[in-house]
Amino acid sequence: MQTAIEVRRLGVHFRRNRRGRRTFKDLFAGASRRSRPGEFWALRDVSFSVQPGESIGVVGRNGQGKSTLLRLVAGVLLADEGDVEVHGGVAPLIELTGGFVGDLTVRENVKMTAGLHGMSRAEVAARYDGIIAFAELAGFEDTPYKHLSNGMKVRLAFSVVSQLDEPILLVDEVLAVGDKAFRDKCYKRIDELLADGRTLFFVSHNERDLRRFCTRGLYLDKGALVLDAPIGEVLDRYNADYNTR
Repeated sequence: MQTAIEVRRLGVHFRRNRRGRRTFKDLFAGASRRSRPGEFWALRDVSFSVQPGESIGVVGRNGQGKSTLLRLVAGVLLADEGDVEVHGGVAPLIELTGGFVGDLTVRENVKMTAGLHGMSRAEVAARYDGIIAFAELAGFEDTPYKHLSNGMKVRLAFSVVSQLDEPILLVDEVLAVGDKAFRDKCYKRIDELLADGRTLFFVSHNERDLRRFCTRGLYLDKGALVLDAPIGEVLDRYNADYNTR
């Protein structure tokens, strides 16, 4: 069976500040010159594969590379080392404002964002009322997106992305925003997607959510993959490490 996601010796590095940008000459220099002061590896030598239908929870403290990994899988960030292969489309819930335009209305944003993700006009029209109803934005359809509260933006983003037919769903902490009633509705929708055979890649600090949705965990620490195991084992190891620091 073809894997859903294949990650091989993945690495990406960033600058701690914007000063001392690379020169054009640096692009053709050796590795020692390319690794300049102030740079750090957010991820290094990370390898794993994900089978279709698996539910993966990514675990680790803040700043250990979890969200960076999701962005690499989503294709919005390029690796400096190694590679990522994704077999099938991706429905990303990794940035609240990603794909939405502040000056466009809710109605216009739904049509544009769904269209950019490959949904036809006919499909958008058929699902539009359901998207608005799920997001609880009836009466706000002609409101500019920039005037929505953060909670409204989360509801709209989740509602649009969860309607996509892509086989892989990426979720990065967005469910931490919003009231309990809406979170419960989102959880039910994720349960439906998993029952439909979707692949889930889920970043969260909520242990209860990780245990509910995920069967397997990836534990990242200092940019390295420390443990790839069943989610319960990964969470136990993470909690043990955290409590000893």
